[in-house]
Amino acid sequence: MISSNSGHERGVFAVYPYRSACPQSVWAQLIAETRSEIFLAGYTNYFLWLEQPDLPQTLRRKAEAGCRVRFLLGDPSSDTTRLREQIEDVTLTVSTRIRITLENLTKLADADGIEARFSALDDGPNHIGLSVFRFDEHALVTPHLARTVGHDSPMMHIRHSEEDGMFGRFAEHTEELWSRGTAIRAAA
Repeated sequence: MISSNSGHERGVFAVYPYRSACPQSVWAQLIAETRSEIFLAGYTNYFLWLEQPDLPQTLRRKAEAGCRVRFLLGDPSSDTTRLREQIEDVTLTVSTRIRITLENLTKLADADGIEARFSALDDGPNHIGLSVFRFDEHALVTPHLARTVGHDSPMMHIRHSEEDGMFGRFAEHTEELWSRGTAIRAAA
């Protein structure tokens, strides 16, 4: 018999067949309990603004308390975005979902400790296929399935449990994308 909490699997806290199956309370709790860093590296991140009450003020308070808050987004005018819009073929397009996040980030343009970047154009295909949302030692990871919008893709809740574990691998992935990204300049 194989143990579900042995070896590298110790870092897997929960698995959801759909991102939308993860209770909003899990997201709220992770955001509330984070002290050092929130890194939202979904291609659009739009659903967070809709599902988390008063998210702009919550993030502002987090940043004021010394928590680093980062957003990594896809470029709404990139070829990767346009291709994904054709593949998904839904009314709420990828570029519109990114613009929802950009509009909300504008409300936070004057907040210290909140940063935003577009992933590099060459990294678009690497970014759009995997969303990683980090909250200190926890991460919610969504590998996007072909022709499926984010809320219909599976999601794992992982936590840092060992140096070379899953958490570290996803953290390295997002840091690499961040390092090549382009700062988003929002009007204050």
